[in-house]
Amino acid sequence: MNLQKQQRLIIDALEDIKAQDIKVFNTTGLTSLFDRIVIASGTSNRQTRAIASHVAEQAKKQGLEVIALEGEDSGEWVLLDLGDIVVHCMQPAIRSYYNLEEIWGAKPVRVKLLSTGPARASGFDDDLFEK
Repeated sequence: MNLQKQQRLIIDALEDIKAQDIKVFNTTGLTSLFDRIVIASGTSNRQTRAIASHVAEQAKKQGLEVIALEGEDSGEWVLLDLGDIVVHCMQPAIRSYYNLEEIWGAKPVRVKLLSTGPARASGFDDDLFEK
């Protein structure tokens, strides 16, 4: 599965569970370990765990390997490593404190969000692929 299809799969899975403030960053050139970072917020520990679990489940259904799923015990910050894409599901306070957008945010990827709820308010254009 190509990178854009993986990205779309992850975004759709995040939106299924009502993840908020979804952001995608191109990390090509910053690291050789992965090509994308996806950051999303959940409103509670339970939702953050559910978001990560749902993304992992959907990825497995499409034949993607889940290399690591960490942080489910506390649910404050759950990291999902899918190889080319790393997904961070975080509580808003934890997300604000660690500010991963500042570290990885040099190249935001423009994606189409399907929801009209809080995720849409994150400032993405209606383009499916990065420009």
